Amino acid sequence: MSDAMSASGAAGGEEAGEVDVDAADGRSRAGAGPEAISIVLADDHNLVRAGLRLLLEAEEGFSVMAEAGDIATAQRRVGAHRPDVIVLDINMPDGSAIDAIPAIRAASPRTRIVMLTVHGDPELASDALKAGASAFVLKESASAELIQAVRLAASGRTYLNPELGASIAARGAVAARSPHDLTEREIEVLKLLALGHTNAEIAKQLYLSVRTVESHRAHLQRKTQISSRAQLVVYAREHGLL
Repeated sequence: MSDAMSASGAAGGEEAGEVDVDAADGRSRAGAGPEAISIVLADDHNLVRAGLRLLLEAEEGFSVMAEAGDIATAQRRVGAHRPDVIVLDINMPDGSAIDAIPAIRAASPRTRIVMLTVHGDPELASDALKAGASAFVLKESASAELIQAVRLAASGRTYLNPELGASIAARGAVAARSPHDLTEREIEVLKLLALGHTNAEIAKQLYLSVRTVESHRAHLQRKTQISSRAQLVVYAREHGLL
C-alpha cells in the first residue's frame, strides 16, 4: 500500500490521504465486469485501507475505485467516481463522518454509505442511519459482515450489525410508541424489519418462533396500512424508531 501511495504522490502530487486506485497502482479492473459494485474506501489508517481493499477485491463482482484518508478527500472521490458504495470509517481526522453524510450524498445521490467503526454504540448506529447511511458494520467483524453489508447497500437495502440492531430495537420501545398504537413487541419487530433483517433473523434475536414474528408483522402492517419493507423503513424513520 505504501509503495502505491508513494507512486501516486510522485506521479500526481496528490494531497495526503488522497489515493486514486486507478492512478496509484495501474492494476487492471477489466475482470470486474460492467455489473461490478463500485466502491470507494475511506479510512485514515493506510494499513486498514489496504486490508479492506484486499478483502473487497477478493470478492467477485466488487471493484475498488479509489481511496481516501479524510472526509474532504472522500467527498471529492465520491463526486469524481460516483461509486455504488462508499465504505466510510466513522472516526476521521477532519471531522465527524456522520455529520459529513449529507454532503457525501449530495456529491453523489446514488452512492450508498456503509459506516465502519470500532464502536459498538447503538446511539451512534442510530444517528448514522438517521443521517442517511445504509449500513453500520463493526470492524471486529468486518471480514464476516462487510461483504454482506456492501451488497445489501448497493441493492438499496439496510444492514446493521445484529447485536446493535437488537439493542436499538429494545431501547426505548415503549417511549417510542407509534401513533398507530403498536405494541412494544410490534415496534421491536418493525425496527428490525426496517434494518433489513429477515423474519428468521428477527425470531432468533428476539427469542421467538418465526410464526410468531410473522404474526407480529401482519398485525403491524394492518395497523399502519403498510405492506412493503421500503415503506416500513420510511415509517420507522419518520416516527423516530431508528
